[in-house]
Amino acid sequence: MRANNADSTLTSKTDSAAVDTAEQHLRDILSFAFDHAHPQSALVVFDTRCDLALALTAAYRRCLPNATFLDFDEVSPQAVLAAFTLLAPSDLVVLIQSTNFRLEAFRIRVELFKHALKVIEHPHLARMRGPEVLYYIDSLAYDPAYFRGVGNVLKVLIDRAQGGVIDSGCGARLVFASRFELAKLNVGDYRQMKNIGGQFPIGEVFTEARDLEAVNGQVRIFVFGDTAFMVNQPKTPITLVVIKGQVTDVIDSTPEFEQVLANIRADEGVVWLRELGFGMNRAFSKDRTVSDIGTFERMCGIHLSLGAKHGSYGKPNFKRGDGRHHVDVFAVTESVMLDNNVVYRNGAWQV
Repeated sequence: MRANNADSTLTSKTDSAAVDTAEQHLRDILSFAFDHAHPQSALVVFDTRCDLALALTAAYRRCLPNATFLDFDEVSPQAVLAAFTLLAPSDLVVLIQSTNFRLEAFRIRVELFKHALKVIEHPHLARMRGPEVLYYIDSLAYDPAYFRGVGNVLKVLIDRAQGGVIDSGCGARLVFASRFELAKLNVGDYRQMKNIGGQFPIGEVFTEARDLEAVNGQVRIFVFGDTAFMVNQPKTPITLVVIKGQVTDVIDSTPEFEQVLANIRADEGVVWLRELGFGMNRAFSKDRTVSDIGTFERMCGIHLSLGAKHGSYGKPNFKRGDGRHHVDVFAVTESVMLDNNVVYRNGAWQV
């Protein structure tokens, strides 16, 4: 097993200023979100396959000078697993992944949580290239007052609301004539949570209608996740027609989006609209996108999911494990109302 604690040499493509910025943001995450400090140990498993992975690894070396660093491509899976066993509860594991590390049948984050370890995951980094590298680094900025303050206020408003409306312009309004499931937070506040950590960047409050059939209207989307889990941004927003919680028609569609819908219908029969996500990360917008759909999901604004799969909430007519599809789509959002309160307008949360 090769444990490398020396300072790495970045490629010429990696901007040292970006590493400086990443270092600042990661220090805040480690301090405010993870309360990580000596004598707690840290293990960083990384690869060197893309510029963003190199930049983040360099930044973590500065933030965690006493940590053990393992190059995933230079050691065996058994060596990585063995390194995990040396850690004690509340120690930290950081996974810097150009793709997604595979350790046979070992589900890394789930198993690490079972051992009470803190986990920071940075997956699919190779999908971010050019200016997207800087957008991603910007998205790591951690403002506790904003994420925790706005996030918790949104949760209170969502949990007590009798319904809501998404206005996506051009006459398109999606009406939720139903109360919402209790909202869940992804804002870097783990004080009341069993598991500490998850996938970064963060910034989201999410829910769904308690009665899925009480969702009707139209919503215009400007981005959707394609069949390769990449951000697809059509030239013209696509309008979804929703009747009783199902997408029944599409206006201004594209061949790529039609393929997404065809895949869902082939496996599930109909296209349900489920998740209602209140994204909070101000580094991402309709003008500042990244290619990885799982990263862009934190964009400041509204995203929805298509397909029956949404493991966070059970429904009487949905057996857990039956749904196969969860496709994120991002709404053009002029405003969002919960009951009679405008909570989003002009690209920002109004709470």
